[in-house]
Amino acid sequence: MQIQLLKSKIHRVTVTDACLDYIGSITIDADLMDAAGILPGERVYIVNNNNGERFDTYTIAGERGSGTICLNGAAARKVQRGDIVIILSYVLLTPDEAKTWEPKVIFPDTATNRLK
Repeated sequence: MQIQLLKSKIHRVTVTDACLDYIGSITIDADLMDAAGILPGERVYIVNNNNGERFDTYTIAGERGSGTICLNGAAARKVQRGDIVIILSYVLLTPDEAKTWEPKVIFPDTATNRLK
């Protein structure tokens, strides 16, 4: 048996763009992805604090230090520039692994989307 637990969390970042004319995904500043332990192409869940939307997509690494949080494709319809979102990823673990598991949670500056 495996249990799904929180792996990574980028807590409260600001959407910098929403690009409907794209194949899909979320572009995240590569510095934030590294700090949270999220890989390019990894499935993530997005929680929009402004409108309550919850959806999943996959990641694309954005320019380092740019503060980019850009929802692409159909996901662009679920956010607006300036919305505050939380980005989550999960991991499957055995019950024994789960007992000692610690998720990686980061708290970037909401105004700049950069690490404090």
